[in-house]
Amino acid sequence: MMRAVALFLAFLCSSAALAQTPQVLTLDAALAAARQHHPNLHQAHAGTQAGQARADQSRAPLLPQVSGNASYKRSTANFAPSPGSSPKGAANATSSFDTVNYFSAGASASQLIYDFGQTTGRWEAAKANANALGDTERSTLVAVTAGVRTAYFAAQAQKALLKVAQDTLDNQQRHLEQIQAFVEVGRRPAIDLAQARSDRANAEVQRIAAEANYETAKALLLGAMGTQGGETDFDLSLDTLGAVPEEDLKTEALLAQALGSRPETAALQHQLEAQDRTIGALRGTYAPSVLLSTGVTDAGQQLSNMAWNWQATLGLSWAVFQGGLSDAQLREARANRAGLEAQIDGLKVQIRMDVEQARLAVKASRSGLGAAQEALENAKIRLDLAEGRYKAGAGSIIELADAQLAATTAAAQRVQADFKLATARAQLMQALGRP
Repeated sequence: MMRAVALFLAFLCSSAALAQTPQVLTLDAALAAARQHHPNLHQAHAGTQAGQARADQSRAPLLPQVSGNASYKRSTANFAPSPGSSPKGAANATSSFDTVNYFSAGASASQLIYDFGQTTGRWEAAKANANALGDTERSTLVAVTAGVRTAYFAAQAQKALLKVAQDTLDNQQRHLEQIQAFVEVGRRPAIDLAQARSDRANAEVQRIAAEANYETAKALLLGAMGTQGGETDFDLSLDTLGAVPEEDLKTEALLAQALGSRPETAALQHQLEAQDRTIGALRGTYAPSVLLSTGVTDAGQQLSNMAWNWQATLGLSWAVFQGGLSDAQLREARANRAGLEAQIDGLKVQIRMDVEQARLAVKASRSGLGAAQEALENAKIRLDLAEGRYKAGAGSIIELADAQLAATTAAAQRVQADFKLATARAQLMQALGRP
């Protein structure tokens, strides 16, 4: 599939392909191209990776910290006594431009022993936020695929409307030729010929407009796919979206599925978890932290004559008072948590509306499709009868024009009914959180 998408996109960018037979874009290829190239998906994926990197950064203080250093110094060694360093008058200051070498190397290591959950809480919060960003990436994928499906079906509808316009134009051309023959032999008045020419011209205008609408719809489809550049000299296959297995379920059953699968819900739950972890970490700031550190140094004026030293330190630090900083941070974290809970409640309301609207749209579109098909069949019968009556001299040009208009309108309504059903099913899939 990826290879097919790459070949299709290469075709779109090739000017040499303009004279060739248009390539056919399937719905699956359009979706695959969007998943591979859409900027929103790239941005969301980068956000997920950044969140995972931040989680690793938050884990770093829990691991041993090791550092090393080395230096070489060339300096004078003049002695300048300071007050209290030696008995008064015991040493005099010296001055000389003579310089000496001084070499120094060392290594140190430290390990956090315990800080009452401050660092582990921040790490857990960062991991929860990274998971939330992963859910946001999935939500972006659902939105992008829904947009591609909608744009594809919209372009497909314009293609069908173009065929309706072309069929109408062809039929009007046949009417014109027949009426012209009738007028020439005196069976019909000249006004009928003028009416036929006018109807044919109007049909040509409609066909040109339908062709422009189709090209525009294909351009919008390329935008929904996230394609940069490319021409619209391609055609669409007759792909459709089959019935969603759950589309006959009631709202409550659909809502339960949506709440369990919508990535937006999972993202907010992970953000709520992150706030709980943050609150726990902030509570730990009221307690001390215990740190063990050790280090070794090797120093001297000559590399062949250096002295080493080792030290180890067990330290305890306690921020006894920080001007109310911890209290303020805790209040902020708790307020953020309350805001997330309200946001989750609002999302549940929105999901219910999305599911209910999509379910009703599918139901109405299925009913409308049957009615549109019946109207089209009757309009075709009416047109056939009107053409027969006109040929027999029993019908008028107005009756024939009305029948042709009704047939064209019914055909367009049938196309719109197909589009509405496919779009409603795409919206239901999006409401259920399915890419």
